[in-house]
Amino acid sequence: MKIKKPSTDKAMTVRLPADLAGQLDKLIQTTGRNKSAITVAALRHYLETESWQILDIEEGIAEADRGEFASASEVKSFFEKYGGLVDQKCAGSALASAA
Repeated sequence: MKIKKPSTDKAMTVRLPADLAGQLDKLIQTTGRNKSAITVAALRHYLETESWQILDIEEGIAEADRGEFASASEVKSFFEKYGGLVDQKCAGSALASAA
């Protein structure tokens, strides 16, 4: 007789918009996977993406706090190399005038 270990998973209830619930149901039918497996995979992917973006933003803020900015000539060179607005004094004014 096997002794069942208690699950460390936590139950969670979520309200979904009808269209999203329909898409989830269709994916379940198509793949044969269960709702929990699909939802956990989607949530893991979302959290990994958000965590990476937040870390990148925090690193950028720390660089800015240290005064580590690209010079005007570096910004101009970047836009000349990769395309974009290069006729303005800096990318910031180009974006502002384009708005």
